[in-house]
Amino acid sequence: MTATHLRTALVSVLAIALLAWFLRNANLADVWQHVRAVRIDLLIAGLGLVGSTYWVRVIRWQHLLAPIGPTRFRNAFRTTVIGFAALSLLPARAGDVLRPYLLAKREGLSPPATFATVVLERVLDLVAVVALLAVFVWGFSDASTLPAHLARPVIVSAGLAGITAVVLMVVMWLLASHPERVGRLVYATSRVLPHRIANRLAEFATLFSSGFAAARTPTSLVMAFLWSFPVWLTMAAQAWVISLAFGIAMPFTGSFLIQAFLVIGVAVPTPGGVGSFHEAYRFAVTTFFHAPNDAAVAAAIVVHAIAFVPVVLVGIVFMAQDGLSVHRLQQLAGEAREQEMPHTNEVPILRTPGR
Repeated sequence: MTATHLRTALVSVLAIALLAWFLRNANLADVWQHVRAVRIDLLIAGLGLVGSTYWVRVIRWQHLLAPIGPTRFRNAFRTTVIGFAALSLLPARAGDVLRPYLLAKREGLSPPATFATVVLERVLDLVAVVALLAVFVWGFSDASTLPAHLARPVIVSAGLAGITAVVLMVVMWLLASHPERVGRLVYATSRVLPHRIANRLAEFATLFSSGFAAARTPTSLVMAFLWSFPVWLTMAAQAWVISLAFGIAMPFTGSFLIQAFLVIGVAVPTPGGVGSFHEAYRFAVTTFFHAPNDAAVAAAIVVHAIAFVPVVLVGIVFMAQDGLSVHRLQQLAGEAREQEMPHTNEVPILRTPGR
């Protein structure tokens, strides 16, 4: 069995185990009744919010890309949809490397620099999620209704995540300020590595650091930061309206807390967050908003389906139009990882199978 097959098998086992845990106390007949009784108008609103999320996400990405080169909205949108579809279709979070790689090829940008903008995007995501969680915890009275043994961990976690976000922003700024110095620092590894390898790593480090150019360009960074809030507000609104569709009562700001749990859920390396996303939602709404378990299970399934199924279907259409198959996407993901994390046969440890 190859390493790829072993990884796929392990991820599949993990997804099945998480789904089993998610369904362990569910009465499937009652879950189905909750699905049948759902409010269709709110589901349609949730679908509309999904489309809005990708629209504003692309606008934000273009602000991050602006310092390294111009991009067309159409290309950025299509590669974003294909990349997010690949997150559900391929293992090892291949979509995270495919999205910048496909755009770099279409727009003639540096793949490492384009990939770096996605890293910066993740940092801005963390900042936005933490800021919205802070609104729930400290800005409104909603958190005061939480039991003390629940409120304290949420507050502490929000504080730690906030500190992490600040540290990451400082690191991004340091990398962006002097990419050539980063290259020279990496090149210093020639003392212990062969000259050719050190030179290649230095070139990669310089290109990668240049992708953080938005961090030293005030206008681009501020605009990307501001657009991060519509991205996460639309995603929070999606979870909120679908929760309401299942009769799960919570204030809108309560969805900021739900969103923080869903971020943890999708971080688990199962395709499309299967199992982990579901359990994160179920745990959050039953623990903090006293939702009945079967209603929470039904809502989790639908929240996940609306968040992932439309983008997969549209992504498959875009792939067909571009002549891309799932197998071809796997090949491109391999090429992307080589571009974004170069390696040579002389130093096998530099090969990274995925994130």
